[in-house]
Amino acid sequence: MGAVIFDLHTHTTASDGALTPAELIQFAAGQNVDCLAITDHDTLHGYEQLDFQKIAGLKLVVGLELSTSWQGHGIHIIGLNVDRSNATLKNGITSQQDARKSRAATIAMRLQKTGIDDPLPAVLKIAGKSIIGRPHFAQHLVDIGHAKDISSAFRKTLGNGKMGDVKQCWEALPEIVAWIRAAGGTAVLAHPAKYGMTWTKLGALIEDFAGAGGQAIEVVSGSQEQKITKKLARLSNEFELAASCGSDFHQASSWSAPGKFPPLPDSVTKVWDLW
Repeated sequence: MGAVIFDLHTHTTASDGALTPAELIQFAAGQNVDCLAITDHDTLHGYEQLDFQKIAGLKLVVGLELSTSWQGHGIHIIGLNVDRSNATLKNGITSQQDARKSRAATIAMRLQKTGIDDPLPAVLKIAGKSIIGRPHFAQHLVDIGHAKDISSAFRKTLGNGKMGDVKQCWEALPEIVAWIRAAGGTAVLAHPAKYGMTWTKLGALIEDFAGAGGQAIEVVSGSQEQKITKKLARLSNEFELAASCGSDFHQASSWSAPGKFPPLPDSVTKVWDLW
């Protein structure tokens, strides 16, 4: 029997993924994932679409990915094993969703100033019942010929530091961690190596995250280089944080399929050992 495969970072149509929760579970099971967390952005709505009694083939861990900012950087914190009924977390999610609506209006206004007709109605239509986010704006920019593809839209207009990157509306990092902890969950710093920071600055972020009550970092995020995994493993141990892993899966054509990423190093404490 092979090693148990955990994928603790995935997305569905409840936020900016291409598959419904049921489709994702089926796909992940087909990829031999044993334990899956659906971690949609600032929502637990995907879990409301599932019948937990009929899920077969894998174990489902309730999770979500919450947005915050730190020293001008947009940061994502994953909550794993959270209680969906917790009032503190539910109120926090409502606050985040309100912030997303406000951010969407600001992004639309910024795009209008560049000569683009008000994109908000079209973007809301693209998002449908999903939680609105920058990927929906990116799709609109592709649809109107302003960008050749989603990646280009982020690189030129919506990515970190670009015109469409609006961060100031999020709750502070300690508050986000507190919501997760109040719901009995484990707070995990998502994809630390993808924030474009120096290793020194990333160490400062992880120190602040740990000081706020954070419990783990993603040591493996999708298909990353081994040298990055080794550095993140050292930071995990240095700050006495557990290690998590995930594909950050969004769609079938993305850079990482569910469960298809390198294993966590033996030198770290696995986040599931906390449970």
